[in-house]
Amino acid sequence: MFSIFSSSKKADEKSIPDKSAPWSIGTIAVMGGGSWATAIAKMMLEKNDEIWWYLRRDDRIEDFKKLGHNPAYLISVHFDTDRIHFSSDINEVVENANTLVWVTPSPYLKGHLKKLKVRLRDKFNITAIKGIVPDENLVCSEYFHQVYGVPDDNLSVIAGPSHAEEVALGRLTYLTVGCSDLDKARAFSDMMGSDYVKTKTSRDVIGIEYASVLKNVYAIASGICDGLKYGDNFQAVLISNALQEMNRFLTTVHPIERSIFDSAYMGDLIVTGYSNFSRNRIFGKMIGRGYSVKSAQIEMEMIAEGYFGSKCMKEINRHMHVNMPILDAVYNILYERISPAIEIKLLTDSFR
Repeated sequence: MFSIFSSSKKADEKSIPDKSAPWSIGTIAVMGGGSWATAIAKMMLEKNDEIWWYLRRDDRIEDFKKLGHNPAYLISVHFDTDRIHFSSDINEVVENANTLVWVTPSPYLKGHLKKLKVRLRDKFNITAIKGIVPDENLVCSEYFHQVYGVPDDNLSVIAGPSHAEEVALGRLTYLTVGCSDLDKARAFSDMMGSDYVKTKTSRDVIGIEYASVLKNVYAIASGICDGLKYGDNFQAVLISNALQEMNRFLTTVHPIERSIFDSAYMGDLIVTGYSNFSRNRIFGKMIGRGYSVKSAQIEMEMIAEGYFGSKCMKEINRHMHVNMPILDAVYNILYERISPAIEIKLLTDSFR
């Protein structure tokens, strides 16, 4: 149910290119208008003459064209808008692009896709979404595969550790591109690479996606503990236990040979758990300080994917039966309204 890719190969196994049928990235479209979408568009325009960009609001598009930057996110990043085909019509964008980089928040993905009349299976679909499709309890590649019939070799994922704000500043960033077809993964990773973006490839699409969901949940836990005035000593223990918990789940849901210490797993967990750029950590910190979930969400004005991810992962794990005390604690605090102080105290007693 949870794994659509072959589990008999190593995550970084080499593939033999088919020289008789060369593959091209073609025209690229960025699907979404948030901070990470803006950072990805910045990277794409460094090696492409033009891109398509799907933004759902026409007023946002008009403001973008007038200002030369995204009016709501990463406003310091300026674009040559003559090189961008903006559209609020998802069908127009998908029709005109060969490669689609999906960067919409996971809770809204289904709503966008319901408008779609153009087939996705023939497009190269890359998910940069760090969440699970609500109600379906599927990571995005599984959803594209099961609902829209996109074949494995046309599904890819981008993993960090990466904050959009640091990409915008041109700070050194390492990204992993996952795809069952390593030739396609390499082609796209080369497209993203620059003097400040270093890339590598992997076959572990499912593992990377679930790790991206879980690291957001664990970042909320880290923020809650910070809000409760737990110190750095405990934070280190929390993150090390979170890594072990992540590894237990990934080994159960998609048992291939991987190193949990790679940057796509441990690195992304660390940066999300510790960084002041992490919206999930900020959200958790507010919860730890006594905010309600609703008031924290209103004040942030941004989506903390880990809030939705904790519920989806809890429901998925009811079938998987993996020992996940940190996930359980975050879920209990956010959805069962258990006191953060009480729940984290119980969690600390389980650590060694």
